[in-house]
Amino acid sequence: MVNSRVETPTVAVMGGGGGAPGRSCAGCGGRIADRFLLFSMERYWHTRCLKCSCCHAQLGEYSSTCYSKGGMILCKNDYIRLFGHSGACSACGQSIPASEMVMRAQGNVYHLKCFTCATCRNRLVPGDRFHYINGTIFCEHDRPGAGLLSGHPTSLQTSSMMSDQKVC
Repeated sequence: MVNSRVETPTVAVMGGGGGAPGRSCAGCGGRIADRFLLFSMERYWHTRCLKCSCCHAQLGEYSSTCYSKGGMILCKNDYIRLFGHSGACSACGQSIPASEMVMRAQGNVYHLKCFTCATCRNRLVPGDRFHYINGTIFCEHDRPGAGLLSGHPTSLQTSSMMSDQKVC
């Protein structure tokens, strides 16, 4: 089972892989005979095999930290892109499973069921227009200031909503 918590550092570079009998790579399954090997998530890896599941960056070269969630191994940038800074829904605070589709607004991540208008509580779906004001989501109909005359300036930010159709 892949651990979903972050350990620092999660990638340790070790020398002497060539003389170590019985060490096989968790990525390719091959024997590790390289001069250096990586140890991450309680397993050994060739330096070329420990890669981000999304961008395929070689994590031993890229960073000394990697993240794992839902069977994926991720670099920091892809982990934050997929799960936000906390891996939790910005509305309810509950964890978001790696396999679950999400909605995003201004760098925040939401469960589909939690992406709702703050006024009418209607769930917003892909294609709906919404306004994100001071961390609060409003549908097109309920946005604050909707009744203002067009001559009055507003600080509303309009975005088209998109859900993630695939993980990477």
